[in-house]
Amino acid sequence: MDLKTKTPRNILMYSHDTYGLGHIRRTLSIARHLAGEDTNVIILTGSPLAGRFPMPDHVDFVRIPGMIKKTNEDYQPISIRLQPWHAMNIRKSIIMATADTLAPDVFIVDKEPLGLKKEALPALEWMRRELPACRTILGLRDIMDDGETVRADWREKGVYAALEDLYSEVWVYGNQDLHDSVKEYAIPESVARKMVFTGYIPRAAPSPENAARLRASLGAGNGTPLVVVTTGGGGDGGKVVETFLALLEQGPVPYKSVLVTGPFLSQAAREAARERAARLGAVFYEFYSGMEELLAAADLVVSMGGYNTVCELLSLKTPALLVPRETPRREQLLRAEAMSGRGLVSHIRWGDLTPENLEGRISAMLENPEPYRRAMEGFPLTGLDVMKARIARHETGRE
Repeated sequence: MDLKTKTPRNILMYSHDTYGLGHIRRTLSIARHLAGEDTNVIILTGSPLAGRFPMPDHVDFVRIPGMIKKTNEDYQPISIRLQPWHAMNIRKSIIMATADTLAPDVFIVDKEPLGLKKEALPALEWMRRELPACRTILGLRDIMDDGETVRADWREKGVYAALEDLYSEVWVYGNQDLHDSVKEYAIPESVARKMVFTGYIPRAAPSPENAARLRASLGAGNGTPLVVVTTGGGGDGGKVVETFLALLEQGPVPYKSVLVTGPFLSQAAREAARERAARLGAVFYEFYSGMEELLAAADLVVSMGGYNTVCELLSLKTPALLVPRETPRREQLLRAEAMSGRGLVSHIRWGDLTPENLEGRISAMLENPEPYRRAMEGFPLTGLDVMKARIARHETGRE
Protein backbone atom coordinates (compact mmCIF):
# COMPACT_ATOMS: atom_id res chain seq x y z
CA MET A 1 0.00 0.00 0.00
CA ASP A 2 1.23 3.48 -0.81
CA LEU A 3 2.60 5.24 2.28
CA LYS A 4 0.44 8.29 1.56
CA THR A 5 -2.76 6.25 1.81
CA LYS A 6 -1.66 3.85 4.54
CA THR A 7 -3.51 4.24 7.83
CA PRO A 8 -1.03 5.57 10.40
CA ARG A 9 -0.03 3.41 13.33
CA ASN A 10 -1.34 4.86 16.61
CA ILE A 11 0.68 4.46 19.79
CA LEU A 12 -0.82 5.43 23.13
CA MET A 13 1.59 6.01 26.02
CA TYR A 14 0.64 6.35 29.69
CA SER A 15 2.87 8.19 32.17
CA HIS A 16 1.32 8.69 35.60
CA ASP A 17 3.78 11.49 36.57
CA THR A 18 3.02 11.98 40.25
CA TYR A 19 6.39 13.49 41.13
CA GLY A 20 9.43 14.98 39.47
CA LEU A 21 10.32 15.09 35.79
CA GLY A 22 11.63 11.58 35.18
CA HIS A 23 8.55 9.90 33.79
CA ILE A 24 7.58 12.58 31.28
CA ARG A 25 11.17 13.06 30.09
CA ARG A 26 11.61 9.33 29.52
CA THR A 27 8.25 9.07 27.80
CA LEU A 28 9.02 12.00 25.49
CA SER A 29 12.37 10.49 24.53
CA ILE A 30 10.70 7.25 23.53
CA ALA A 31 7.84 9.03 21.74
CA ARG A 32 10.26 11.16 19.74
CA HIS A 33 11.98 8.04 18.43
CA LEU A 34 8.87 5.98 17.69
CA ALA A 35 6.86 8.74 16.00
CA GLY A 36 7.11 9.32 12.26
CA GLU A 37 5.19 9.97 9.07
CA ASP A 38 3.37 6.66 9.52
CA THR A 39 3.14 6.71 13.32
CA ASN A 40 1.24 8.98 15.73
CA VAL A 41 2.01 9.00 19.45
CA ILE A 42 -0.46 10.27 22.05
CA ILE A 43 0.83 10.60 25.63
CA LEU A 44 -1.46 10.43 28.64
CA THR A 45 0.35 12.37 31.35
CA GLY A 46 -0.28 13.87 34.77
CA SER A 47 2.81 16.08 34.61
CA PRO A 48 2.02 19.76 35.24
CA LEU A 49 5.13 20.59 33.19
CA ALA A 50 4.33 18.59 30.06
CA GLY A 51 3.61 21.76 28.10
CA ARG A 52 7.03 23.22 28.92
CA PHE A 53 8.81 20.60 26.82
CA PRO A 54 8.85 20.92 23.03
CA MET A 55 6.60 18.32 21.43
CA PRO A 56 8.16 16.38 18.55
CA ASP A 57 6.35 16.12 15.24
CA HIS A 58 3.51 13.56 15.24
CA VAL A 59 3.41 13.58 19.06
CA ASP A 60 0.77 15.16 21.27
CA PHE A 61 -0.40 14.73 24.83
CA VAL A 62 -3.63 14.47 26.80
CA ARG A 63 -3.35 15.99 30.25
CA ILE A 64 -4.94 14.19 33.19
CA PRO A 65 -5.23 15.91 36.59
CA GLY A 66 -1.90 15.93 38.37
CA MET A 67 -1.47 14.05 41.64
CA ILE A 68 1.34 14.19 44.18
CA LYS A 69 2.40 11.42 46.53
CA LYS A 70 2.15 12.25 50.24
CA THR A 71 2.71 8.71 51.55
CA ASN A 72 2.89 5.31 49.86
CA GLU A 73 -0.91 5.16 49.58
CA ASP A 74 -1.94 8.82 49.91
CA TYR A 75 -2.08 10.84 46.70
CA GLN A 76 -3.51 14.36 46.57
CA PRO A 77 -4.38 16.60 43.57
CA ILE A 78 -1.55 18.98 42.79
CA SER A 79 -3.62 22.03 41.94
CA ILE A 80 -7.36 21.39 41.67
CA ARG A 81 -9.45 21.52 44.84
CA LEU A 82 -11.15 18.14 44.64
CA GLN A 83 -11.22 15.11 46.89
CA PRO A 84 -8.55 12.56 45.83
CA TRP A 85 -11.19 10.00 44.83
CA HIS A 86 -12.86 12.58 42.58
CA ALA A 87 -9.59 13.50 40.84
CA MET A 88 -8.73 9.82 40.41
CA ASN A 89 -12.13 9.12 38.82
CA ILE A 90 -11.53 11.93 36.34
CA ARG A 91 -8.11 10.52 35.49
CA LYS A 92 -9.51 7.03 35.01
CA SER A 93 -12.33 8.31 32.78
CA ILE A 94 -9.92 10.28 30.56
CA ILE A 95 -7.61 7.28 30.20
CA MET A 96 -10.48 4.99 29.22
CA ALA A 97 -12.07 7.53 26.86
CA THR A 98 -8.77 8.19 25.09
CA ALA A 99 -8.10 4.47 24.65
CA ASP A 100 -11.62 3.86 23.35
CA THR A 101 -11.49 6.77 20.89
CA LEU A 102 -7.95 6.19 19.60
CA ALA A 103 -8.14 2.36 19.51
CA PRO A 104 -4.34 2.19 19.56
CA ASP A 105 -2.19 -0.38 17.81
CA VAL A 106 0.30 -0.22 20.68
CA PHE A 107 -0.24 0.79 24.32
CA ILE A 108 2.91 1.49 26.37
CA VAL A 109 2.53 1.88 30.14
CA ASP A 110 5.39 3.53 32.02
CA LYS A 111 6.58 2.01 35.31
CA GLU A 112 3.27 1.30 37.08
CA PRO A 113 1.88 -2.00 35.69
CA LEU A 114 -1.71 -1.17 36.71
CA GLY A 115 -1.37 2.61 36.67
CA LEU A 116 -1.60 4.89 39.67
CA LYS A 117 -3.97 3.20 42.13
CA LYS A 118 -4.97 0.80 39.30
CA GLU A 119 -6.33 3.60 37.09
CA ALA A 120 -5.00 1.99 33.87
CA LEU A 121 -6.49 -1.42 34.67
CA PRO A 122 -9.91 -0.82 33.00
CA ALA A 123 -8.20 0.28 29.78
CA LEU A 124 -5.88 -2.73 29.81
CA GLU A 125 -8.76 -5.13 30.38
CA TRP A 126 -10.82 -3.45 27.66
CA MET A 127 -7.95 -3.72 25.17
CA ARG A 128 -7.48 -7.41 25.89
CA ARG A 129 -11.20 -7.96 25.35
CA GLU A 130 -12.05 -5.54 22.52
CA LEU A 131 -8.66 -4.87 20.86
CA PRO A 132 -6.87 -8.22 20.90
CA ALA A 133 -4.48 -7.07 18.15
CA CYS A 134 -3.25 -4.14 20.27
CA ARG A 135 0.28 -4.72 21.57
CA THR A 136 0.27 -3.92 25.31
CA ILE A 137 3.72 -3.15 26.66
CA LEU A 138 4.95 -2.37 30.16
CA GLY A 139 8.08 -0.23 30.22
CA LEU A 140 10.22 -0.47 33.35
CA ARG A 141 13.29 1.57 34.18
CA ASP A 142 16.47 -0.41 34.84
CA ILE A 143 15.90 -0.57 38.62
CA MET A 144 12.57 -0.11 40.38
CA ASP A 145 13.66 -0.60 43.99
CA ASP A 146 15.34 -3.31 46.03
CA GLY A 147 14.05 -6.78 45.20
CA GLU A 148 12.31 -7.47 48.51
CA THR A 149 10.27 -4.27 48.31
CA VAL A 150 9.22 -4.80 44.68
CA ARG A 151 8.26 -8.43 45.26
CA ALA A 152 6.10 -7.56 48.26
CA ASP A 153 4.43 -4.64 46.44
CA TRP A 154 3.70 -6.67 43.32
CA ARG A 155 2.28 -9.60 45.31
CA GLU A 156 -0.01 -7.26 47.25
CA LYS A 157 -1.30 -5.46 44.13
CA GLY A 158 -1.70 -8.52 41.93
CA VAL A 159 0.93 -7.33 39.47
CA TYR A 160 2.28 -10.79 38.62
CA ALA A 161 -1.15 -11.87 37.35
CA ALA A 162 -1.44 -8.66 35.33
CA LEU A 163 1.94 -9.25 33.70
CA GLU A 164 0.77 -12.74 32.77
CA ASP A 165 -2.69 -11.85 31.50
CA LEU A 166 -2.69 -8.24 30.30
CA TYR A 167 0.71 -7.56 28.74
CA SER A 168 2.17 -8.72 25.45
CA GLU A 169 5.71 -7.68 26.43
CA VAL A 170 7.69 -6.13 29.26
CA TRP A 171 10.51 -3.81 28.23
CA VAL A 172 13.24 -3.14 30.78
CA TYR A 173 15.14 0.03 29.90
CA GLY A 174 18.50 -1.27 31.08
CA ASN A 175 21.09 -4.03 30.84
CA GLN A 176 20.42 -7.39 32.46
CA ASP A 177 24.08 -7.85 33.37
CA LEU A 178 24.00 -4.61 35.38
CA HIS A 179 20.75 -5.35 37.21
CA ASP A 180 18.77 -8.55 36.62
CA SER A 181 15.08 -7.73 37.12
CA VAL A 182 14.08 -11.33 36.35
CA LYS A 183 16.07 -12.60 39.32
CA GLU A 184 15.59 -9.65 41.68
CA TYR A 185 11.81 -9.46 41.26
CA ALA A 186 11.21 -13.24 41.12
CA ILE A 187 9.65 -13.06 37.65
CA PRO A 188 7.98 -16.38 36.74
CA GLU A 189 9.19 -18.14 33.62
CA SER A 190 5.95 -17.46 31.72
CA VAL A 191 6.49 -13.71 32.17
CA ALA A 192 10.27 -13.84 31.76
CA ARG A 193 9.71 -15.05 28.19
CA LYS A 194 7.96 -11.74 27.48
CA MET A 195 10.75 -9.59 28.90
CA VAL A 196 13.12 -7.65 26.67
CA PHE A 197 16.12 -5.84 28.14
CA THR A 198 16.35 -2.99 25.66
CA GLY A 199 19.48 -1.36 27.07
CA TYR A 200 19.64 2.24 28.28
CA ILE A 201 17.90 5.04 26.39
CA PRO A 202 20.35 7.34 24.55
CA ARG A 203 19.93 11.08 24.20
CA ALA A 204 20.94 13.22 21.27
CA ALA A 205 24.24 15.02 21.78
CA PRO A 206 24.47 18.68 20.76
CA SER A 207 27.27 19.68 18.42
CA PRO A 208 30.66 20.58 19.95
CA GLU A 209 30.19 24.08 18.55
CA ASN A 210 26.92 24.54 20.43
CA ALA A 211 28.46 23.19 23.62
CA ALA A 212 31.39 25.59 23.26
CA ARG A 213 29.08 28.56 22.72
CA LEU A 214 27.04 27.62 25.77
CA ARG A 215 30.20 27.26 27.89
CA ALA A 216 31.34 30.71 26.84
CA SER A 217 27.95 32.25 27.61
CA LEU A 218 28.12 30.73 31.10
CA GLY A 219 31.55 32.20 31.77
CA ALA A 220 33.48 28.96 31.31
CA GLY A 221 35.54 29.86 28.26
CA ASN A 222 39.32 29.82 27.98
CA GLY A 223 39.74 26.46 29.69
CA THR A 224 37.83 27.25 32.89
CA PRO A 225 36.13 24.02 34.06
CA LEU A 226 32.34 24.00 34.27
CA VAL A 227 30.53 22.11 37.04
CA VAL A 228 26.76 21.64 36.71
CA VAL A 229 24.67 20.66 39.73
CA THR A 230 21.21 19.32 38.95
CA THR A 231 18.64 17.62 41.14
CA GLY A 232 16.04 16.66 38.51
CA GLY A 233 12.60 17.82 39.59
CA GLY A 234 14.14 19.02 42.83
CA GLY A 235 11.46 17.94 45.27
CA ASP A 236 13.94 15.91 47.29
CA GLY A 237 17.17 17.58 46.21
CA GLY A 238 17.42 20.31 48.82
CA LYS A 239 20.34 18.71 50.64
CA VAL A 240 22.45 18.51 47.49
CA VAL A 241 21.73 22.15 46.66
CA GLU A 242 22.45 23.28 50.21
CA THR A 243 25.72 21.32 50.45
CA PHE A 244 27.05 22.63 47.14
CA LEU A 245 26.27 26.23 48.08
CA ALA A 246 27.97 25.67 51.45
CA LEU A 247 31.04 24.41 49.56
CA LEU A 248 31.12 27.62 47.49
CA GLU A 249 30.80 29.71 50.63
CA GLN A 250 33.98 28.20 52.06
CA GLY A 251 36.10 30.08 49.56
CA PRO A 252 36.92 30.56 45.86
CA VAL A 253 36.83 27.52 43.59
CA PRO A 254 38.74 27.08 40.30
CA TYR A 255 35.65 26.36 38.21
CA LYS A 256 32.44 27.99 37.08
CA SER A 257 29.22 26.65 38.65
CA VAL A 258 25.71 26.23 37.27
CA LEU A 259 22.92 25.19 39.63
CA VAL A 260 19.60 23.78 38.36
CA THR A 261 17.34 23.24 41.37
CA GLY A 262 14.27 21.86 39.59
CA PRO A 263 10.77 23.34 39.78
CA PHE A 264 9.61 21.15 42.68
CA LEU A 265 12.05 22.45 45.27
CA SER A 266 10.01 24.46 47.76
CA GLN A 267 9.62 28.10 46.85
CA ALA A 268 11.34 29.29 50.03
CA ALA A 269 14.34 27.01 49.48
CA ARG A 270 14.47 27.93 45.80
CA GLU A 271 14.52 31.68 46.45
CA ALA A 272 17.14 31.29 49.17
CA ALA A 273 19.30 29.26 46.79
CA ARG A 274 18.84 31.84 44.03
CA GLU A 275 20.06 34.65 46.32
CA ARG A 276 23.05 32.66 47.58
CA ALA A 277 24.04 31.57 44.06
CA ALA A 278 23.95 35.18 42.83
CA ARG A 279 26.11 36.29 45.73
CA LEU A 280 28.62 33.50 45.04
CA GLY A 281 28.82 34.05 41.27
CA ALA A 282 27.07 30.80 40.34
CA VAL A 283 24.57 30.67 37.47
CA PHE A 284 21.11 29.71 38.73
CA TYR A 285 18.18 28.07 36.93
CA GLU A 286 14.95 26.76 38.38
CA PHE A 287 14.20 24.81 35.20
CA TYR A 288 16.27 24.27 32.06
CA SER A 289 14.45 22.64 29.15
CA GLY A 290 17.59 21.82 27.13
CA MET A 291 19.39 19.77 29.77
CA GLU A 292 21.29 17.73 27.17
CA GLU A 293 23.02 20.90 25.96
CA LEU A 294 23.89 21.98 29.48
CA LEU A 295 25.22 18.57 30.51
CA ALA A 296 27.23 18.29 27.29
CA ALA A 297 28.87 21.63 28.04
CA ALA A 298 29.91 20.54 31.54
CA ASP A 299 33.24 19.07 32.60
CA LEU A 300 31.56 17.45 35.60
CA VAL A 301 27.96 16.97 36.69
CA VAL A 302 26.82 16.55 40.28
CA SER A 303 23.43 14.86 40.34
CA MET A 304 21.19 12.60 42.37
CA GLY A 305 21.31 9.67 39.96
CA GLY A 306 17.79 9.49 38.53
CA TYR A 307 17.35 7.29 35.48
CA ASN A 308 16.98 10.05 32.90
CA THR A 309 19.95 12.09 34.07
CA VAL A 310 22.13 8.97 34.06
CA CYS A 311 21.04 8.18 30.48
CA GLU A 312 21.94 11.72 29.43
CA LEU A 313 25.35 11.51 31.09
CA LEU A 314 26.12 8.14 29.50
CA SER A 315 25.09 9.49 26.10
CA LEU A 316 27.16 12.66 26.44
CA LYS A 317 30.18 10.99 28.08
CA THR A 318 30.22 13.63 30.81
CA PRO A 319 31.89 12.54 34.09
CA ALA A 320 29.38 12.45 36.93
CA LEU A 321 29.36 12.45 40.70
CA LEU A 322 26.10 11.00 41.98
CA VAL A 323 24.53 11.64 45.37
CA PRO A 324 21.64 9.15 45.26
CA ARG A 325 18.65 9.41 47.55
CA GLU A 326 18.03 6.32 49.67
CA THR A 327 14.40 6.88 50.68
CA PRO A 328 11.57 6.27 50.01
CA ARG A 329 13.07 4.05 47.29
CA ARG A 330 16.58 2.66 46.97
CA GLU A 331 16.69 2.61 43.16
CA GLN A 332 19.04 5.59 42.85
CA LEU A 333 21.47 4.09 45.36
CA LEU A 334 21.41 0.69 43.64
CA ARG A 335 21.96 2.35 40.26
CA ALA A 336 24.84 4.47 41.56
CA GLU A 337 26.50 1.45 43.18
CA ALA A 338 26.15 -0.70 40.06
CA MET A 339 27.51 2.02 37.77
CA SER A 340 30.30 2.96 40.17
CA GLY A 341 31.30 -0.71 40.14
CA ARG A 342 31.77 -0.45 36.37
CA GLY A 343 33.77 2.77 36.68
CA LEU A 344 31.09 4.74 34.83
CA VAL A 345 30.44 7.25 37.62
CA SER A 346 31.51 8.07 41.16
CA HIS A 347 29.12 8.45 44.07
CA ILE A 348 28.79 9.72 47.63
CA ARG A 349 26.31 8.14 50.02
CA TRP A 350 23.53 10.49 51.18
CA GLY A 351 24.63 10.30 54.81
CA ASP A 352 28.25 11.05 53.88
CA LEU A 353 27.51 14.23 51.96
CA THR A 354 29.36 17.20 53.44
CA PRO A 355 30.90 20.30 51.82
CA GLU A 356 34.37 18.86 52.48
CA ASN A 357 33.61 15.45 50.93
CA LEU A 358 31.94 17.08 47.98
CA GLU A 359 34.85 19.46 47.38
CA GLY A 360 37.40 16.65 47.56
CA ARG A 361 35.55 14.44 45.10
CA ILE A 362 34.89 17.28 42.63
CA SER A 363 38.55 18.31 42.67
CA ALA A 364 39.76 14.73 42.11
CA MET A 365 37.37 14.11 39.23
CA LEU A 366 38.18 17.40 37.49
CA GLU A 367 41.85 16.56 37.77
CA ASN A 368 41.47 13.06 36.27
CA PRO A 369 38.23 12.64 34.27
CA GLU A 370 39.54 10.27 31.61
CA PRO A 371 38.81 6.92 33.33
CA TYR A 372 35.13 7.82 33.47
CA ARG A 373 35.05 8.95 29.84
CA ARG A 374 36.76 5.74 28.70
CA ALA A 375 34.29 3.59 30.63
CA MET A 376 31.36 5.47 29.08
CA GLU A 377 32.79 5.16 25.58
CA GLY A 378 32.53 1.40 25.81
CA PHE A 379 29.03 1.30 27.31
CA PRO A 380 26.19 0.39 24.89
CA LEU A 381 23.04 2.53 24.63
CA THR A 382 20.62 0.48 22.57
CA GLY A 383 17.24 1.25 24.12
CA LEU A 384 15.52 3.27 21.41
CA ASP A 385 16.66 1.12 18.50
CA VAL A 386 15.57 -2.09 20.25
CA MET A 387 12.13 -0.64 21.01
CA LYS A 388 11.59 0.47 17.44
CA ALA A 389 12.73 -2.92 16.16
CA ARG A 390 10.32 -4.73 18.50
CA ILE A 391 7.37 -2.76 17.16
CA ALA A 392 8.50 -3.32 13.56
CA ARG A 393 8.78 -7.09 14.17
CA HIS A 394 5.20 -7.18 15.39
CA GLU A 395 3.99 -5.07 12.44
CA THR A 396 5.58 -7.41 9.90
CA GLY A 397 4.28 -10.52 11.67
CA ARG A 398 7.72 -11.90 12.39
CA GLU A 399 6.62 -13.00 15.84
